[in-house]
Amino acid sequence: MAGSASPATSRTGWCAAPPINARQRALAGPRSSARQASLIAGSLHWAAILALALPSQLAAQQSQQQRLEDLIPDSAVEDPDSWAAQGVEARPEDAVDEVADADIDTDTPLAELPDMAIEWPDEIELAEAPEVEPDESLEFAEATFGDEDFLPDAQVVEITDSLVLAFPAQDEGFTVRNEFVERFDALSNIKAFDDGETNVAQLAARAAADEELLNNLLRNYGFYDGLVVRTLGEIQEADEIPAVRFDIVPGPRYRFGVIDLGSLVTAPDANELRAAFEIESGDPLDNDRIIAEQLDLDIALGETGYPFAEIAAPSLLIDHDRSEGDLTLPVEPNGKYAFGQVISDRPEFLSSRHLQRIARFEAGDVYQRSLQLDLRRAITATGLVSRVSIDVQEVQPPADGDVGVVDLNVAMTPAPLRTIAGAVGYGSEEGFRVQASWEHRNLFPPEGSLRVRGILGTREQLAGVTFRKNNFRKRDQILTLDAYASDLETDAVDARTIALRGTFERVSNLLFQKDFSWLVGAEVLATDERNVVRAAQTPNPLPRETFFIGSIFGEATIDDTDSLLDPTKGFRLRGFAAPEVSRTQGSQYFYLRAQVDGSIYQRVTDNVVLAGRLTAATITGAPRFAIAPSRRLYAGGGGSVRGYGFQAIGPVDQFDIPLGGRSLVEGSVEARVQTGFMDGAVSVVPFLDFGSVSTSSIPDFETVKFGAGLGLRYATGFGPIRFDVGVPLNPGPNDSSVAVYVSLGQAF
Repeated sequence: MAGSASPATSRTGWCAAPPINARQRALAGPRSSARQASLIAGSLHWAAILALALPSQLAAQQSQQQRLEDLIPDSAVEDPDSWAAQGVEARPEDAVDEVADADIDTDTPLAELPDMAIEWPDEIELAEAPEVEPDESLEFAEATFGDEDFLPDAQVVEITDSLVLAFPAQDEGFTVRNEFVERFDALSNIKAFDDGETNVAQLAARAAADEELLNNLLRNYGFYDGLVVRTLGEIQEADEIPAVRFDIVPGPRYRFGVIDLGSLVTAPDANELRAAFEIESGDPLDNDRIIAEQLDLDIALGETGYPFAEIAAPSLLIDHDRSEGDLTLPVEPNGKYAFGQVISDRPEFLSSRHLQRIARFEAGDVYQRSLQLDLRRAITATGLVSRVSIDVQEVQPPADGDVGVVDLNVAMTPAPLRTIAGAVGYGSEEGFRVQASWEHRNLFPPEGSLRVRGILGTREQLAGVTFRKNNFRKRDQILTLDAYASDLETDAVDARTIALRGTFERVSNLLFQKDFSWLVGAEVLATDERNVVRAAQTPNPLPRETFFIGSIFGEATIDDTDSLLDPTKGFRLRGFAAPEVSRTQGSQYFYLRAQVDGSIYQRVTDNVVLAGRLTAATITGAPRFAIAPSRRLYAGGGGSVRGYGFQAIGPVDQFDIPLGGRSLVEGSVEARVQTGFMDGAVSVVPFLDFGSVSTSSIPDFETVKFGAGLGLRYATGFGPIRFDVGVPLNPGPNDSSVAVYVSLGQAF
């Protein structure tokens, strides 16, 4: 936009200037630069003379004041240099002395100024200003919003109400237009600072920055001859909303010319490494692609045995005559190597042998940077160190075509190894509960921990000690020995137990989720128990029974999901089997406990994941009375049928006391719907669960319990926090009307 404003209406803070006389205007008229310099020098000389002349005029108190224009002779205007060279006439000494001898009291303020005035001309005649011819050597590009746009038939993309981009209607060579627009949309200054109150000056400054951004983006994609025309106008003239339009003519796209990768050709795997850098001469020029391919080449070097490889910053030389860019990427492979030994700086804490055991490579394997980083993560995951660093050290250089050898020197700072933990809580199902534990995580190096724990609560009392050996004989293998004594009362079982249990397992964890994991174990226990007795309802309860039980068991899991705690696709399948022997009341019984769990996950939209679960279990080979109540099958609870209490679903006696069964079928379906709250961290989960427990070893579905409800999930960096509210749809007389569950991770 262009225009003019009077001093009275200007918004830029103009102020009115005093009128100028004809002689001043003549001095201000068009002149050559040399003549202007002369006039300035002459005027300064004249100002000095005038300053000396004024005191004499005051002393003489002339009644007739001289006009300002009379002080400047015509000769001064016509030839100021010659006039200034004449100098000034000396003033009479008496005039100077008269001023010097004046009686002036310096301590008394000057009440009135001396009578001094310089008459300003009332009537002036202005000489007609000469017309200035435009300089034909200058060219101006004009563009407006309307029928005279720079690209009148353009394809227009509106970024905001005050910003549009226009592209040629027919430009098949600009194949990156969508990506170009998205990137500009993310980086635009006009859009970033658009608050609806932008004035023209602010918009013009931001438009200049956006014009530079557009030119940079064109060059980034190889359009070095592109043209960007900026136009400032109004899209909505009625509201006087300032707006900017950029007409963009990309021009031809440059291509890669010569590609120089430095010393890469000296590497033994030069051909394979060159194939990792997928830029060839003649490809369309793209700066983003240079960065991406540089990263790919760096990864390839690190994964194929080059721990000391160096890649300098790329340079691109543009040749406008060829419309090509020659790329130079200095690469120094610096030799190929294999792994040697892992050396610990604290062998008494975590030995070199143990570190070599948890590494996913053997001595002699070709060096891979990812395996070095994996070892560092694995050491951190032990929880025994607060800081770890791994340095690569050459122990044998490459020679005669053979690879060199490097050792990994591991430096560790131990973390605090002793932990005291405790928790106090209350739950509607378990009442009050106080829990405390002490643990030393490396009492038996390496990674041998001892944990002592205790529970004191309304429904459970427990004392136990656990020995655990992480990374036992191999990475992610765990040996656990646990001994405990407990007194437990649930909605179904009242049991007093002493047990010894041992397991050996290969686990899936957050650091390395495995497709297949397994567990084997054994346990022996003595338990004195019976089903729960409610004195008001059971006047003649069954007596307590003592069971001596021995068991070996195994478990295997196939995991095809994309996350351990929050899967969105794939499936899981788990199988469990435990042959057991039980002796009670002088009789001995053999039976098999078995269970199969399956779950499936499917993302149906960007914000919705459907999940389903089905579980079937059986106990076969012994009657129900020969099986301890705590070993029977029940349903209900946060990981089963929500809305019901833990172990509250199953066959009951005449007093509605759960007795447990020998077969079980249960399942769940839920929709995990991500919301926009808290940047998408909050999800809502409607769910429906069901469960059936039968007295026989084959399900008969005589009684099926349903529960439904709504849950919330809050996503964290390590998994979602779950909050579910369930309602029993066909409750029994002892079921609550609502149940609440809080835990980490999804329900299944």
